[in-house]
Amino acid sequence: MTQENGKTKYYVLMEELKSSILSGKVKAGEKLPSENELSQKYHISRHTVRKALSILIQEGYIVAEHGRGTFCSERMCHLRKSGNIAVITTYISDYIFPRLIQGMDKVMTENGYSIILKNTANSRTREARVLEEILPKDIDGLIIEPSKSQILCRHMNLYGLLEEYHIPYVFIQGVYPQMQEKPHILMDDCQGGYLVTKYLLDMGHENLIGIFKADDFQGKERHKGYVKALQEAGFVYDPDRVVWFHTEDRKSKPALMAGQLLEQGMYIDGIVCYNDQIATDVIGGLEEMGKKVPEDISVTGYDNSLMSAGSLCLTTIAHPQEKLGEMAAELLLEKIREVPEEKSQIPRLIQPELIPGNSVKDRRKQEEK
Repeated sequence: MTQENGKTKYYVLMEELKSSILSGKVKAGEKLPSENELSQKYHISRHTVRKALSILIQEGYIVAEHGRGTFCSERMCHLRKSGNIAVITTYISDYIFPRLIQGMDKVMTENGYSIILKNTANSRTREARVLEEILPKDIDGLIIEPSKSQILCRHMNLYGLLEEYHIPYVFIQGVYPQMQEKPHILMDDCQGGYLVTKYLLDMGHENLIGIFKADDFQGKERHKGYVKALQEAGFVYDPDRVVWFHTEDRKSKPALMAGQLLEQGMYIDGIVCYNDQIATDVIGGLEEMGKKVPEDISVTGYDNSLMSAGSLCLTTIAHPQEKLGEMAAELLLEKIREVPEEKSQIPRLIQPELIPGNSVKDRRKQEEK
């Protein structure tokens, strides 16, 4: 049986319900009227109602829950532009993160978006919980710094939902091993690790140790650069001269282990640290042992944070914190606007720059004397 316009009754009902969903009249998660109620309202049979609902279920507009009825799909909240962007970083208020977030906010504000800010404390469990929290919200895109990015992601299903809901996302500062092909903005941390290690070697240091973070992408890459510089200079890589730490022991292990290596009689004249924060802690531990930096041991950092600009003036790697945030925001905007990859003007890998400081002693001059 057809209506006057030639459309079947179930198709007319399906279109009307779909229109209500797309217009926001029926909201994501909201329960639809029952089959009986729709049958009475539109003066059609329940069989006709079922045919209309089955199409909407197949197309993902609604979901049927046994014994409860039919509900507007949660993914519908993402079909309408909200002007909201979610930003998830490992930390928010300290180290390099305020300026990183400031860069994202600057670009997003200029383009009419507001930021919903979350942090994970570099916990994979918390990252999963935060993703679960934002998935039902009205967001147009997501920028995320992955937690413990050197370890396989164990909540791939949540990233699958982002794609199912057509929510574009961009990784920043790291990317999970099984998601290397996803959009990302990274520092060339391998090159950064290479530059600080080569600098120490060029200054005449031959007895280095490295301190790196084991559970994130940056730690692996910076260690790779450390190894490359040693091998290029003709030194044999010794794993016993590398200290690995994790998120949970970052505040105690680096300085403790550096001290233990010295107490065990290992000769050390230079230390390549994972970042400025670790370098500062290590220097504090060395000073407690009566060692002077750089007179006795030279130390390098990474990130060019405010910590590096203290009285010691750390030798470090420039981290364009605000610019990195801006680039991540610009890349996400491209994904939202569906700009083809080949037309993108945004580099995915940022080249590092060495910033020499007073924390490294030139031992070549000492040798000349």
